[in-house]
Amino acid sequence: MSDLLPLRRALLSVSDKTGLIEFGRFLAARGVEILSTGGTARALREAGVPVKDVSEHTGFPEILDGRVKTLVPQVHGGILGRRDLPEHLAQMEEHAIAPIDLVAVNLYPFEATVAKGADFDDCIENIDIGGPAMIRSAAKNHAGVAVLTEPTHFAEIQAEIEAQGGTTLATRRRLAAAAYARTAAYDAAISGWFARQEKQDFPPRLAVAGVLRQSLRYGENPHQQAAFYVDGSARPGVATATQVQGKELSYNNINDTDAAYECVAEFDRPAIVIVKHATPCGVAVAEDLVTAWDRAFLCDPVSPFGGIVAANRVLDAAAAERIAAIFTEVVIAPDADEAARAIFAKKKNLRLLLTGGLPDPAAAGMFLKTVSGGFLAQSRDAGQVNAETLKVVTKRAPSAQELRDLLFAFRVCKHVKSNAIVYAKGEATVGVGGGQPNRVDSARIASWKSEEAAKAADLPEPLARGSVVASDAFFPFADGLQAAAAAGATAVIQPGGSMRDGEVIAAADEAGLAMVFTGMRHFRH
Repeated sequence: MSDLLPLRRALLSVSDKTGLIEFGRFLAARGVEILSTGGTARALREAGVPVKDVSEHTGFPEILDGRVKTLVPQVHGGILGRRDLPEHLAQMEEHAIAPIDLVAVNLYPFEATVAKGADFDDCIENIDIGGPAMIRSAAKNHAGVAVLTEPTHFAEIQAEIEAQGGTTLATRRRLAAAAYARTAAYDAAISGWFARQEKQDFPPRLAVAGVLRQSLRYGENPHQQAAFYVDGSARPGVATATQVQGKELSYNNINDTDAAYECVAEFDRPAIVIVKHATPCGVAVAEDLVTAWDRAFLCDPVSPFGGIVAANRVLDAAAAERIAAIFTEVVIAPDADEAARAIFAKKKNLRLLLTGGLPDPAAAGMFLKTVSGGFLAQSRDAGQVNAETLKVVTKRAPSAQELRDLLFAFRVCKHVKSNAIVYAKGEATVGVGGGQPNRVDSARIASWKSEEAAKAADLPEPLARGSVVASDAFFPFADGLQAAAAAGATAVIQPGGSMRDGEVIAAADEAGLAMVFTGMRHFRH
């Protein structure tokens, strides 16, 4: 069989009709017989493109409200019949099955139907059966059939036919790979939806699919290849944001920006989160973004350079001026006014991402992490604590201000690498330590950073003096708590649950600290 495949007959049946009319006119002008169904045939006819209904071609009517229209031998025989086998050609001739050289199908909009909150029956009716069958048939027989599953394929194939008179095997093979990826993603969406209907958080088989959003220059390091895929969910964040300006996002930019935006969404009041290498180095809430920025930056005036900044309010000129005063890789926020955009526009390399909303930190979702030979799946850490759920375990209860700071610090802790220690004062971080193999080192690092920040700001004492401290997991020994007390903390929030809780509580009482247990930990490995 020749590598180059001329077109004699094409079957077009698409839900997304972008580019359909132009492609139909192109095929008709080349004398290609066009077979079609339902709305696709109607759209072509209304545009003056000659088209033959599939039911006329097969001699079999559409039945069962259109559920059965292409699942017939005249269609699948025309797609699957091998042109290089005489016995196939003989059987096709015997049964009056005409070969179909091109199939363009892009499936019922199941994912969009689910996304708009349709009811169960509507979702079921938007599960395409004939479409995936034709796509898979054409992809299997790509030696003799070109299969188009995306509207962008129309222009691509038209250009090749105009240049060479037909489709090449290399192109048909590439389109076949894309076709199987599309049906796999479609089935993954359906199986995931069914699992949710059946309350199966972790079904026996987990199908995961993504659409290539961006090919990246490299991964975490220049010798690693990387790409960015999106799963189609509507959660506001880096995957759904509009990039207003700046260079192309890198792998590390995307990872760090996601960390920053998930953290800033934890807070109801105006908040700023500054992230470096996926870890918050400054977090604060205040009455306005400028004040929040100043207090977040004070926590660690070194690390924010080349970092990521997230805000949970519309950025205005005053906030933009502050942020743009230092080298910043990415800024992400729900929106930015015109004055803020103009300020950021002066920083050509700064990436500005606008999301239109904030993710819900309490919303359910799944988190995946790869390991050799497989991947781990868990629900998103949507755990929340509040004043009513805390247990005071020391002789002294926290003051009202300490309580506000404790809850703030524990929310930040959720986004710091374990073992995580966060000092906070006035609902702003004043020392962050994490990613250490033991909790004492994290406490000491956070304390040291508070000392360095105070020196940089020419303040008389470390920022951690008079602060509260949050730990993402229990203190296994009293030494971690004692390190926090030595740093100047006056109150502690931790999950509790250690065999030595009594020893830790006694140490807190001896130091005059107030301590509360959350009963919930926030490991982040």
